[in-house]
Amino acid sequence: MKRNSLNRQILALAIPAIIANITTPLLSLVDIAIVGRLGSPAYVGAVAVGGTLFSMLYWLFSFLRFGTSGLTAQSLGEGNDEKLRLTLLRSLMIAAIASLLLILLHRPLGDIALDFMDTDAETRRLAEIYFNLLIFGAPAVLAQYALTGWFVGRQDTRTPMWLSLVINVTNIGASLILVFVLGMKIEGVALGTLIAQWVGSIAGLIVAAKRISLRRINLRSVINLPELKRFFSVNFDIFLRTLCLIAVSVWFTRSGASQGPEILAVNSMLLQLFILFSYFMDGFAFAAEALCGKLVGAGEHLQLKKAISTLLHWGLSMALIFTVIYAAGGEAFLRLLTDDGGIIHASEPYRLWAAAIPLAGFMAFTADGIVIGLTRTRVMLGSMAIATAAYFILWFWLSPILGNHALWIAFLTYLLLRGVLILSFLKLGDRK
Repeated sequence: MKRNSLNRQILALAIPAIIANITTPLLSLVDIAIVGRLGSPAYVGAVAVGGTLFSMLYWLFSFLRFGTSGLTAQSLGEGNDEKLRLTLLRSLMIAAIASLLLILLHRPLGDIALDFMDTDAETRRLAEIYFNLLIFGAPAVLAQYALTGWFVGRQDTRTPMWLSLVINVTNIGASLILVFVLGMKIEGVALGTLIAQWVGSIAGLIVAAKRISLRRINLRSVINLPELKRFFSVNFDIFLRTLCLIAVSVWFTRSGASQGPEILAVNSMLLQLFILFSYFMDGFAFAAEALCGKLVGAGEHLQLKKAISTLLHWGLSMALIFTVIYAAGGEAFLRLLTDDGGIIHASEPYRLWAAAIPLAGFMAFTADGIVIGLTRTRVMLGSMAIATAAYFILWFWLSPILGNHALWIAFLTYLLLRGVLILSFLKLGDRK
């Protein structure tokens, strides 16, 4: 495989994924934009709280996306159509069971989460309405995770891109009609999002059904214990890795909040630079999952090494571009988010840390995609566990001396360690 051909393959997979990633936040932004015109800040608070609850809840099931992707890519490389079909069916089966449990347990789960959020009474009441309606989108959302992983594993990132656009257009149209035409309030916003989730899921299932035969589904083949054991082994590693990710994210916010509202606001806004970079790097991670999984499934180990090298070069190139942009335009970016001069001024000592995010983090994103494609998820879990431990050790050690700088040093070290450790573990494994 020539280098130019490899570059084209990577970009063909990465660009649609990047577009899909950028459009994904529109769901919550549309909801907030609509409730922001309902006359009470409690509506905005309720959607923000509800959106956070769902983000954390569904994040725990992200293994359905990542695990399905790697297994599917390897089956594609092997040329095994039956394994391709069964991987999707198993993932959808697990998504259905998990979403049913979420719906059955949503009352106690919602109460615990809202108690933790500690909102005022009116915001809590509206957030409960929003959460109790939108939880019925759990089967659709988790099915989308499984479908997206399956499409990516099949070297198809265009379909998830189009499905993401369909979901967002449906959400905008349904929410506007329900709220401003039919006169519904928080219920209309929730139902509009719920309709969009189901439309996207059904559309994805229709596309998938055209690519596999649903005739003569053999339940025994789907519930194949050795294959299910492998599926759960891969996904359990990703689940534990996600718990570490959540711990780091929650502690980052909590640590900022403990230093006062100004530092919390500064950290939250500077973290948007990381989120923006992640949208682009996730696209290359998707490409790594699809390409590396296919090559290892086909047994093309020499091409696999070339692909890994090329992916890392792309990651470094993106990191350099974003570092220059952030170093030169960090303040301008923050002014797009706020007109509060105090916050802009308070952010100045920490902008250098935020500008270093791309160089510290590009290996983590790329390496995650590589090991997911290889289904070497134990390597990813091990590196994440060590990086997370380093994050907390550095924070507790340095925070009494350096304050908020310690938090950023810990976060950047955590990002850098993730990538370095994964690549080191992979090299050690190759030598054995």
